[in-house]
Amino acid sequence: MKKFAVAGFFLLLGWLLLTQARAVEWDQVFASLAHYPSAFLLGASTLTLLSLALYSSFDLLGRHHTGHTLRALAVMRVTFISYVFNLNLGSLVGAVALRYRLYSRLGLDTATITQVLSLSVLTNWAGYSLLAGVIFAFQTPALPPGWRVGSTGLQWAGFVLLAVALLYLLLCALSRQRRLTLRGRHYGIPSWRLAALQLAMGAANWLLMGGVMFMALQQQIGFTTVVGVLLLSVVAALISRVPAGLGVLEAVFVVLLSHLLPRNEVLASILVYRAIYYLAPLVLATVLYLVAESRASPSSPSQ
Repeated sequence: MKKFAVAGFFLLLGWLLLTQARAVEWDQVFASLAHYPSAFLLGASTLTLLSLALYSSFDLLGRHHTGHTLRALAVMRVTFISYVFNLNLGSLVGAVALRYRLYSRLGLDTATITQVLSLSVLTNWAGYSLLAGVIFAFQTPALPPGWRVGSTGLQWAGFVLLAVALLYLLLCALSRQRRLTLRGRHYGIPSWRLAALQLAMGAANWLLMGGVMFMALQQQIGFTTVVGVLLLSVVAALISRVPAGLGVLEAVFVVLLSHLLPRNEVLASILVYRAIYYLAPLVLATVLYLVAESRASPSSPSQ
């Protein structure tokens, strides 16, 4: 039965990759890249490498918190593969399915994997709440005239997000009970130092992602505005549940930036951003995943 499940998983993964590849307008991607100054491409690529390296370190926090003994390099490799597949194919494939499969093959039990995954997700979204809170509340992006939410509504959303991030830090600092039980599973509550590190690492990664888009836009729009619009587009993509946010990212950026930059330039910048941050890492992540599968022992826990 497990063999059929594994075969089905690989068929699903292959179908998702093929579907994603067919959805990309490759001629436009290559045309946009060809007309970009090399300095901006180099800058965006450097920031992408920094972001991927930083996110690949998120699970090291879980390694420290749970005390498991997998090598740091192995942990970072699993996190990198999972993150890139998450970006391109959605969280159920990347963040969840691949993490459980790869970690179980390395010998981690389900409870430990769940804690590592939970801490990584918290790091990402706690950092998002902190950064989005600061930018929306104090550096509100320049919204187009007549936009429904308006600057005031966005500022209030920022204060709420900032409060959420600070409450998480306070919970970790002041909680007397260091374990939380949800649906029969036990989760250790991080120390305030670990929580502060989560906030810093998560926020820094979102800033790096914003930096990639800032370079893709050739620095023609203010940095905080670009980061703010990127943070807004992430929420829109989550609500739409479209893998990789295809079409959603473009729509949000065009709506919010077309009053500052011509529409065709915004769209070209997004193509460059996708090529550098989504598609190029996907090639490497796919190779690393296939290598990991080929090296897996027949007697591994997942078999």
